Amino acid sequence: MAWFASNDERRARLGARHGLAAPVETALEAARAVTGLHSSDPATVYLSVRARAAAASPADISSALYEERSLVRIYGMRRTLWVVDRETHPLVSHSSTARLRAPQRRRLEKMVEDSGIAEDGQAWLTAALERTERVVVEEGPILARDLGERAPTEKLMFHNRRGELIGATRASTRILTQLALESRVIRADPVGTWVSSQYRWSGMEQWLGGPIPSMAPDRARAELLRRWLGRFGPATEVDMRWWTGWTAAQTRRALVEIGAVEVGLPEGSGYVNADDAEAVPPAGPWAALLPSLDPTVMGWKERGWYLGDHAGRLFDRNGNAGPTVWVDGRVVGGWSQRKTGEVAYGLLEDVGAERAALVEAEAARLQDWLDDVVVTPRFATPFDKTLRS
Repeated sequence: MAWFASNDERRARLGARHGLAAPVETALEAARAVTGLHSSDPATVYLSVRARAAAASPADISSALYEERSLVRIYGMRRTLWVVDRETHPLVSHSSTARLRAPQRRRLEKMVEDSGIAEDGQAWLTAALERTERVVVEEGPILARDLGERAPTEKLMFHNRRGELIGATRASTRILTQLALESRVIRADPVGTWVSSQYRWSGMEQWLGGPIPSMAPDRARAELLRRWLGRFGPATEVDMRWWTGWTAAQTRRALVEIGAVEVGLPEGSGYVNADDAEAVPPAGPWAALLPSLDPTVMGWKERGWYLGDHAGRLFDRNGNAGPTVWVDGRVVGGWSQRKTGEVAYGLLEDVGAERAALVEAEAARLQDWLDDVVVTPRFATPFDKTLRS
């Protein structure tokens, strides 16, 4: 092993490289600081950028997403929605999104047959995808509900063989999701404010100005891992497999391809890029309020070195992180918003007067930035519920 990385070293890297101890200026830089932003909850994107680039307003972030289009929303690792920059987009598409297409398509074909919509699910789905794509390309950006009779799936609902409804999602939404997985359409701008989760849809090439550059999956995996390790390393193989959703063989091939260096960690061994095996000096004291599902708190599978024993209060039962308070690279509490819009936070450990003052100041800055917008996390956690009440 090249060297040993203590937990303090990992925390110093986290603060410096994730734009938390050393803030960045733009939404694009904020996304690059963590490789990509979680987008399952639309508010997460905006609040994750704010935590790293406080000078970026909601309007600035929307501009990067929907006018400049320097940031792109895509289904990626672990079938999760992400926002990534244009250079990372093809890496995610070829390394991760492509793996989802065939199994999700087979699942939809079975839903069509089990619902009694058609005996030949494959033929029906192929035709439905083509009709829907044609309407979106010709008339988009367009809402799913406005597809109408031109792509007649809006009124259809999928059931299982027992006649039980599969979720509450209409067939049209599942069709659009499959088209997105196949890089044929893309979520465009939302209806309403920046906390809205109702998106219009556009043709992929129309929105991006051309097709996604082609790339071999092995090359895409190697380059994506190299970028991620530059922000999250040292990381264990468990961390890498969890974040990417790749198999052990795919992960190990990518590690060999980029020439990653093994380093010692308190819990075993991890990896960094070959040109990154030097210590990072700790930054001065810093505090941050990160939103639910922020890419930093969700960045590693093995989280004890920054989360401590707070998971039970700050994560839900499905492993989704709620809003967290950070000091010097560690999670020390959580925060929420009350119905009045007031930002409320609580510390789960003593951080000392100086750092408590930093947290207080950061909460005040967040309050001002929100400007009366109230954000309710999609995944409620025990501590979030306590603070909101």
